[in-house]
Amino acid sequence: MPLQSLSRTKLIFPEEFMTKKEPKRNKKPWPTKDAMTQIYEKNLWGGNDSEFYSGQGSHQPEIVNPYVKVVSAFLNSFETPLTVCDLGCGDFNVGNQLVKFAKKYIAVDIVPDLIARNQKMFIAENLEFHCLDIAKDDLPSADCVILRQVLQHLSNAEVQYILKKLSNYKYIILTEHIPEGDFTPNIDIISGQGIRLKKKSGLDVLVPPFNFKITKEKQLLTTKDDWKGVILTRFFEL
Repeated sequence: MPLQSLSRTKLIFPEEFMTKKEPKRNKKPWPTKDAMTQIYEKNLWGGNDSEFYSGQGSHQPEIVNPYVKVVSAFLNSFETPLTVCDLGCGDFNVGNQLVKFAKKYIAVDIVPDLIARNQKMFIAENLEFHCLDIAKDDLPSADCVILRQVLQHLSNAEVQYILKKLSNYKYIILTEHIPEGDFTPNIDIISGQGIRLKKKSGLDVLVPPFNFKITKEKQLLTTKDDWKGVILTRFFEL
């Protein structure tokens, strides 16, 4: 075949040699209990030397100490000590420092082995631990709920289920890791290790789609972190 005609020849390849784009796969949600269990089993939040480790946000003194200071001051402001329910207590490095300021301190987490470990490590007359899925199970009675960097790991659907139960409490101390400056709140995620910060979003339960109803709000603490975000702790009275 002459070279001139070759340049005008249309080359046809068999289908098996054609490159096809793989359809984008949607990530399927794992049961939250399984996801959280894996986080501790594989040390996905760090702490390779620890059996259970809830991340730097529960251990860095620059983050933990100011938090313990403001929350203990709030709990101490009542003549009659409050019963506190700590939802998502994690490795209990933070909650352990608040037990003495409560009439009764009820610590809750979804990971059975974590709760079993906490029961052995932390013992006080006014302290008890429960293994519960806070989105599905009935929650213990208390005056005040603490949710410290817990909801940020959950899908909007699970957050909504939890918020419906919080109306049974008088006080809520809520901590969330949010972007610094303006951001679009409440972009949905799959429950697990990550948070909305990766999507330049953060959780705000007072705005859509949640519109959580409160009677009083106070900002207790803001702490900057190393991930271009802010850890915000707010007090709500219902």
